[in-house]
Amino acid sequence: MRSTAPKLAMVLAAGLGKRMRPITDTIPKPLVRVAGKTLLDWCLDSLAEAGVGKAVVNVHYFPEQIAAHAAARKTPAIVISDESAGLLDSAGGIVKALPELGREPFFIVNADTFWIDRGKPNLERLAGAWDAAAMDMLLMLADRRRATGHTGGGDFLCCPDGRLRRSASDPAGMIYAGAAIVHPRVFADAPPGAHSLNLYFDAAITAGRLFGLEMDGHWITVGTPDAIPLAEAAVARAMAAPV
Repeated sequence: MRSTAPKLAMVLAAGLGKRMRPITDTIPKPLVRVAGKTLLDWCLDSLAEAGVGKAVVNVHYFPEQIAAHAAARKTPAIVISDESAGLLDSAGGIVKALPELGREPFFIVNADTFWIDRGKPNLERLAGAWDAAAMDMLLMLADRRRATGHTGGGDFLCCPDGRLRRSASDPAGMIYAGAAIVHPRVFADAPPGAHSLNLYFDAAITAGRLFGLEMDGHWITVGTPDAIPLAEAAVARAMAAPV
């Protein structure tokens, strides 16, 4: 049975952005601008377009800057999850925010990557493919040939039925594009403190409940200052391309 589209989201924005120095000596990485828009706004605009009404944004590095920037937005409504006392990594940050996220499936989006949709927005496509009866997590995936800024290999291989397995060194491996839908039940026995989402990816693979959907468009990550012009050129090309 298919579920309704998530109305809540977790935005992971607490990283230190060390590779983006010296820019991040004075601002957090989610506030770095690419093509006239902060990385955080690229993320939040996609969520707003998908009908998300509330986004929990975790903060650690220059938290007051992210909080002030988010407060100026109208949609989605922003709740700040403060990790100033210590970084909790991807899953630890989500676990801390669970009281704000409720009991229904929600989006997870990384605040330091983004994408240019082609046709139907990819978060809407992700929501349309979500099936809570069969899935614990549904990841948005990017083909490395339609990505800018990615220097590593692939993360997952997608089986014909949409289930995922780790790609190891397989050249057909696809990139985890930093967006997903997750059911909060996967965190029922979550340990306290800092830990990674990869633990939950692997558990869902073992259970046959980790699925993926290839995004339609161009995916962009910006790791270092000299990657910004390349990202901006990719944005310009993607926006100029016919749908």
